[in-house]
Amino acid sequence: MRVLLVEDDDTIARATQAACAEAGFLVVAETDGQAALTTGRTPDLAAIILDLGLPGLDGTSILKVWREEGLRTPVLILTARGSWLERVHGIEAGADDYLSKPFHMRELIARLRALVRRTSSLPYATRLAHDIVVDTQKMRAVVRGRAVALTPHEFRALSFLVARRGHVVSVSELVRNVKGDKDAVTPNAIEALIGRIRRKMGSDVIETKRGFGYIIPDEQV
Repeated sequence: MRVLLVEDDDTIARATQAACAEAGFLVVAETDGQAALTTGRTPDLAAIILDLGLPGLDGTSILKVWREEGLRTPVLILTARGSWLERVHGIEAGADDYLSKPFHMRELIARLRALVRRTSSLPYATRLAHDIVVDTQKMRAVVRGRAVALTPHEFRALSFLVARRGHVVSVSELVRNVKGDKDAVTPNAIEALIGRIRRKMGSDVIETKRGFGYIIPDEQV
């Protein structure tokens, strides 16, 4: 799942990116307010972590614009402004949660997962068939009671397809949510990735729609 991190403090940004990546999220990072305003409109973001004190355009103004435009992506405000009044202003602007600096990374990840869970139809453990379960809390997949070892890229691809079950996911969407926009990934590489998942999980878990992409059918859930 892709998460946008908007943070201009390099130390905090790098530590947060590392924690999110370890938790299974693919992080897109911005340090400037104007750039974040545009990137935040990306339709396949699972959540946004937004600092308030940003160069170019402050976080509260960005959030107000997103909400006025109808953007419903969950937003976790992350800021050194910890007073109750600042929290009220942030929530009134459209924030879904608020975390003051300094903070513990485990709490940030827990809050982030809770936001994604509340705003999507994907529970922690999703059964794809009678003997296959994908658990996004423990970051594992289970086949016939046996945990299957998936690489981070394989798990991201599988969990994104699960979240979009019943809908065809294009190769470009998988690239963005598995590798990132800036990585050089070919359609053949995505096909090989799907092939590895099928060998580990079962050949009928993911269907190919030639010329369109991949799908986990609704009837498997």
